[in-house]
Amino acid sequence: MLDILYQDDALIAVNKPAGLAVHRSKMVGNAEEFLIDLLREQVGGVTYLAHRLDRATSGVLLVARSSEIAAALGEQFMGRDVQKQYLAVVRGWPEPAEGLIDYPLPGSRETGPRRDASTSYQRLATTEVDIALGRYPQQRYAMVLAEPHTGRFRQIRKHMAHIHHPIIGDCQHGRSDHNRLYKQYFSCHRMLLHAWRLSFSHPVTGAPMRLEAPLDLAYQALLARFGWSLPEA
Repeated sequence: MLDILYQDDALIAVNKPAGLAVHRSKMVGNAEEFLIDLLREQVGGVTYLAHRLDRATSGVLLVARSSEIAAALGEQFMGRDVQKQYLAVVRGWPEPAEGLIDYPLPGSRETGPRRDASTSYQRLATTEVDIALGRYPQQRYAMVLAEPHTGRFRQIRKHMAHIHHPIIGDCQHGRSDHNRLYKQYFSCHRMLLHAWRLSFSHPVTGAPMRLEAPLDLAYQALLARFGWSLPEA
């Protein structure tokens, strides 16, 4: 059963699990299950995706109950009226502790034209673990709050890699040696990117909405191990 965070006659918000593809596409290859199909079976009736999350990313996903609602939500996303907050665990300690990454990105094809893309980040917590890797006897990691201001393909993943602080578990843009370290020492087999909070206007009533998706057990266990806590509202 999918974890439904919010539901009414207009829309549904789901806490998407990491590793579950949202819908059929060439990008997900041989996936056997898709969130949109599972949700239709669970709630009944038609459903329309209002936006997307990468297969490896977890967190808040909005689904509309009609094409009109999907279009209205889509306009908010396109108009940059939706505030998105992600939690990520990255290699190293980003400096400065708060910053704006302003770096144009291509679409799903790396050879495509680059378009403006910006992401704010805030370093929330740091840790240093006594595990040797390469020429370093200790490894540094940080939890960051990332807010994308645009909606480019894999934007946060690419932006964090661009500033040399890739997200742990990112197979395409990350560091395979650090990904292996998390699997071996921390039993963490997922990419540590989570769509934590989503703020928008209800497409029917106009009421302000802020939805928050709790972390899964693997992510929670890692935070507990490092002594990290989530920021307050």
